[in-house]
Amino acid sequence: MLPATAAALAVLAALLAWPVPALLGRARWPRRDPLVALVCWQAIGLAGGLSIIGALLVHGLAPWGHSLPEAGWAVLTGNPSEGAVRGDHWVALTLAGVLAAELLGVLALSWVRTARTRRRHRELLELVVRPAPAAPDARLLEHPAPVAFCIPGARPLLVLSSGMVAELDDDQLAAVVAHERAHLAEHHHLYLLPFVAWEAALPVLPAAARAHAAVRELVEMRADDRALRSLRGPEPRRTLARAIVTAAGAAGGGQVPSSALAVAGAAVRERVVRLLAPPPPLPAAARAAALACAGLLLLVPTVLLLAPAL
Repeated sequence: MLPATAAALAVLAALLAWPVPALLGRARWPRRDPLVALVCWQAIGLAGGLSIIGALLVHGLAPWGHSLPEAGWAVLTGNPSEGAVRGDHWVALTLAGVLAAELLGVLALSWVRTARTRRRHRELLELVVRPAPAAPDARLLEHPAPVAFCIPGARPLLVLSSGMVAELDDDQLAAVVAHERAHLAEHHHLYLLPFVAWEAALPVLPAAARAHAAVRELVEMRADDRALRSLRGPEPRRTLARAIVTAAGAAGGGQVPSSALAVAGAAVRERVVRLLAPPPPLPAAARAAALACAGLLLLVPTVLLLAPAL
């Protein structure tokens, strides 16, 4: 029987549904290394889904075997159960199927809807933009407000408004372009997609909204960090900060397509403070510990699901 395994998975799911995201959301260290923090958030989301679905599945299949693989094989091959099958077992199996279908279905639906929206926005923009002299891979949009954004996908599009080109000097404009290139190069939209789906599938779960907001902030900080590596000039941090403030203070923020990633997209104040007063880098030992914790979060539910019952 598998009651201890199901209980362990349920406890892990409860921890990952609220206390762990709350602690990570309030922590200060993610701003010191956004990439490591993004890995941790991805691990929390995946391990949480595995844990809650696994707990239900393990409890539901308990009468058929002493481990999940054994019980699953017994059901697939039509072998009779070793113990009495009660109503709570059927309820658990039904809930596991419904929750798995909802999470995977919402993820697939979010992907399709987002891809369709991006394709429509890209097609509309391609009708009105022209090559931007400031950057060979960017397109210029005639609009008075300073706006810069990118639309990721198979055919990415980096757009600068004429207002942005007019407002910024050459160094600031290069900083904006480098920020948007970072979004495209590291595929930051893929980091966001699971949390968009999580929030849509479980809107009553506070951790879902908290995780989505945190990941949006972190991808912008990560893009800032990567942009700084390619910038030249005496004060690249101040240059990028001024460009972000210019874009955020304009009335054009609402002109950015909903499917885009924009230089002033999230956590503007926190990012500017971080650029002007950078926190110390995360020590190598702390980075290794955080990545090890992320790995353990994925390993524990996997082991509990595949190993013999506790």
